[in-house]
Amino acid sequence: MSDDELVLVIPRSALMADPGWRGLRSDRMTGPDFEALIARAGEFRPRGEMERDRSWKQVIPYLVLRDGSRYFLMRRTKAGGDTRLHDLWTIGVGGHLNPGDGELAGGLRREWREEVDAGFEPEFALIGLINDDDTDVGSVHVGAVYVAEARGREVRIRETEKLSGAFAEPAEVAAVVDRMESWSALVFEHLEGVPADHPDRSISVTRSRDGHSSRIARQVPTGRDFWQRLPPRRPRR
Repeated sequence: MSDDELVLVIPRSALMADPGWRGLRSDRMTGPDFEALIARAGEFRPRGEMERDRSWKQVIPYLVLRDGSRYFLMRRTKAGGDTRLHDLWTIGVGGHLNPGDGELAGGLRREWREEVDAGFEPEFALIGLINDDDTDVGSVHVGAVYVAEARGREVRIRETEKLSGAFAEPAEVAAVVDRMESWSALVFEHLEGVPADHPDRSISVTRSRDGHSSRIARQVPTGRDFWQRLPPRRPRR
């Protein structure tokens, strides 16, 4: 992370109070509305300053990649630039918007190319805005959450020194949700109906034939079990 990096921000007051809402809001603003707000009130400012100023929100396009019922589940390593996220699990691919990205989708496409190794670019569907002012990271960011479908196609992590990842069933995601970055836990709660702060971490999710989610208490694989099934890291080119 460079303090001099110029990142897209909007005034908090243009979108929410302080503190703002917590969670994923699909009713908050449509894609065109949010793009219009960015065009009207957005600025590029040094990231180092914005990390310490709650009066601004850094805008992050945040992609949740699915493959049917599965999620692309990742774990951050200590080689990542933001120490606040080290060793946390995530189901989100995304990053800051810089001059030249053009728009939210343009920045998301760049992040897709930089973070994952895939022979395709999926369709990105915006499902809402996410906010969490309860954490240091969340208090200075707002996310535009997208969902995309892999449809059985292979996806690998590109920067393997910073991340490990593979597709995981909802039960496997639920097993580590208490060790996730807050946005991922909140998105998972929204999509699957499992409260991020549920006291029983053995809760897993199944989906009925009519498409509605339901919760059942059962033993689920541990995080260690999941990572033992990951493909070996490929050497860096």
